[in-house]
Amino acid sequence: MHQHTRDRTVKLLVTLILLGAGIVMILPFLWMLSTSLKRPFEVFQYPIQWIPPSLQFDNYKKVWLGIDPFWIYYWNSIKVAVTSVVGTVFISSAAAYGFSRIAFRGRDAVFFLYLATLMIPDQVTLIPRFIVFNYMGIYNTHWALILPGFFMVFGTFLLRQFYIGLPKDFSEAAFMEGAGHVRIWLSIIMPLAKPALVSLIILSFTQHWNDFLNPLVFLPDKSLYTVPVGLTNFIDDMGTEYSLMMAAAVSSILPVIIVFLFGQKWFIQGVASSGVKG
Repeated sequence: MHQHTRDRTVKLLVTLILLGAGIVMILPFLWMLSTSLKRPFEVFQYPIQWIPPSLQFDNYKKVWLGIDPFWIYYWNSIKVAVTSVVGTVFISSAAAYGFSRIAFRGRDAVFFLYLATLMIPDQVTLIPRFIVFNYMGIYNTHWALILPGFFMVFGTFLLRQFYIGLPKDFSEAAFMEGAGHVRIWLSIIMPLAKPALVSLIILSFTQHWNDFLNPLVFLPDKSLYTVPVGLTNFIDDMGTEYSLMMAAAVSSILPVIIVFLFGQKWFIQGVASSGVKG
């Protein structure tokens, strides 16, 4: 009984600590949301009014439809992120199937070299990519972000680890029936790998949506800006209009939150079952 009481006390203390940490972490986001609905003179009032007496939804209207319309940045980011995610899922899944289910000479060495590219910072490849994109004629276009976004090394690693853990009975039975690798990959492996694929979709979407450096370097045309660069530009233009800045900031993080909330169940399951194997 004494041990049971001690365990309950420890569990309660851990729960309270995690709850306190969660509250501390979420407070800035709540302040940001509250500020986005305030009038300028209410922003720095003390004590803080978490629920403004008059909700200023016009702040969002000014952000989205004002002189520097935010919807343009949104559309650019959606186009880049969604296209990149589709390409990432297709290429990473195909590569992961090859590295996990097709035996060929030097497979593990090639995979190790491919995985080693994770150690190369993006900043190192900026100048070579600039030269290549300029030569290809895609500099100052969204293809300069989309094409490199198709190749996500971590995505291939994540799916490979998941594929290794899948039973081989189904694919071997399909081989006996005369199915090829492409049919097995699309009809058997992909449906079984739904948790890992959803995890990859969330990670890839978040990465491309929040990418700041590449749009800053490869998209000098303001009409092509994505949300991170557009948000910085918007903040510079607004000066001290903090309520409008926070409205833009809330708008910028909303898609990531929505994507995660819809896929969190599969995300947790996919990451938990994609441990290092083989």
